[in-house]
Amino acid sequence: MRYAIYFSPPRDHDLTVAAAQWLGRDAFSGLPIPATGLGALGAGAQAYYTAAPRRYGFHGTLKAPFRLAGHARESELLQALGDFCATMTPVVLAEMKIGLLGGFFALVPARENGRLNDLANRVVAGFDRFRAPLSDAELERRRPERLSRAELRNLYNWGYPYVFDAFRFHMTLTGHVEAHERDRVDIALRRHFGTLPEQGLSVDRLTLFVEREPGAPFEVHSVHQFGVQPARAIA
Repeated sequence: MRYAIYFSPPRDHDLTVAAAQWLGRDAFSGLPIPATGLGALGAGAQAYYTAAPRRYGFHGTLKAPFRLAGHARESELLQALGDFCATMTPVVLAEMKIGLLGGFFALVPARENGRLNDLANRVVAGFDRFRAPLSDAELERRRPERLSRAELRNLYNWGYPYVFDAFRFHMTLTGHVEAHERDRVDIALRRHFGTLPEQGLSVDRLTLFVEREPGAPFEVHSVHQFGVQPARAIA
């Protein structure tokens, strides 16, 4: 089993609902949502371009997926999450936007937010004691030959290349989109999400996701609201 510490808006948030419809799966219930085609994007293309993010569910990564260290227990991780979140206050992202990052589309903050970066840094470092070292196979899946020196150092030290100075908060909406298809996918995304990204988000919780067996879809395990204890179990 692997765990991941993500941010996800509440399950009934308009953006969560729209994202589940776009991706074709609700990470809270674990249920698939059949692709129907959105605007200029047919059902087949929608399913194809959302295949990779569909497995992970709608989220923003703070602590990338990890196996528990041999000395750690799930109950200890849950307690630590509750204790951490009880001390935190919400980070308001006044506006989000649809952006293209290295060939895939994602929701990203419209403006840089230092408090969000600080939150991510604290989660990466503060929960690393629960993470088992990456196996050789896990390291290879990250394609280390394509990483910069700093990203490779992050991968070995923290289990994920894109942390600290390499971190950019994003909520993935597609896998890689070929250059000649990007305009069509971009139009479909903007029509589907409308003005929802512009309404912003409040990062006011951490959500623990789980992958129950290798290759299984990630599902919401528990939600830990800032300033609120105990955690509210979801699944």
